Amino acid sequence: MNKKKGNNWTAYHDKDTNRYFAEIIYTSREGREQYNYEITQEIYDRLGSFDDDIENERLIRTAKMTYSFENTMYGTLGPERTVWDEEANEAMKDSVKKIDNKIGKKGK
Repeated sequence: MNKKKGNNWTAYHDKDTNRYFAEIIYTSREGREQYNYEITQEIYDRLGSFDDDIENERLIRTAKMTYSFENTMYGTLGPERTVWDEEANEAMKDSVKKIDNKIGKKGK
């Protein structure tokens, strides 16, 4: 399986590059937040094994953050977007697109 999903998080394994990524997204009436991470195989393997999704998110947050986006009503400057690791962020975008395309083709 190339993808694991929880309530607010999704993790991806790109078998072609053998890299692992995860995103945590919060959406509410106050706004939207998104945090992307490059995770290890060990983290990926453990995701989904907890009874509480908060524990999965805590595990993901131990990895290296590659991107963050915050657009909440409490922000003073408006939307804030930060790319912490350009190469890993682009690799994650490519992997997500590739994995979602493969999953979409299987569903047809």
